[in-house]
Amino acid sequence: MDVTVSSAGFATISGLGFGLSLIVAIGAQNAFVLRQGVRGQHVAAVVAVCAASDIVLIAAGIAGFGALVESLPSVVTVVRYAGAAFLIGYGVLAARRAISGGALTADGTGSSVALGATVLTCLALTWLNPHVYLDTVLLLGSFANTYAPPDRWFLGAGAMLASILWFVALGFGARLLGPLFARPAAWRALDSVIALIMFTLAAVLVFSG
Repeated sequence: MDVTVSSAGFATISGLGFGLSLIVAIGAQNAFVLRQGVRGQHVAAVVAVCAASDIVLIAAGIAGFGALVESLPSVVTVVRYAGAAFLIGYGVLAARRAISGGALTADGTGSSVALGATVLTCLALTWLNPHVYLDTVLLLGSFANTYAPPDRWFLGAGAMLASILWFVALGFGARLLGPLFARPAAWRALDSVIALIMFTLAAVLVFSG
């Protein structure tokens, strides 16, 4: 049987694949979602913030805001250094946790951080990271603009779906790692990796200018 994919369907599939290629990578945002998922703390809120932020950024890129960002290099520079400072601070906290150690308690939660603080941290890790704008707004936006006006929004819808699927899977799927992280050594390893990621990304932001 001959199956023909419409241009809108092809654009949606392309957006899904392209979106996953940008999102599925080790970074500050994913590391944070993973940690919250393992601890089972405010997972729904964190997933919602990450997915909603990506949806806004993807829509901005397809609408042509990438060109606007490129025309304001001073704004990108400010965000770059602000993001680096935040990443260093979060990296220090992760390093301190790695040194002090910890584990999931019997109820699987351990010490909890307030919802507001968690959401603010998630927002900062997302919106203070210039790579988010470079990837989602500029790169994805440029790729989408190779499609005709109707289809580029279907591509954007595919990319948005990729973001939702990824963060839901990462946030809620991480809970399956609970038994592993009942051991302090596992938490030390995870927080050590998170600290390394944060410091590396901060260095990249500062010196990639």
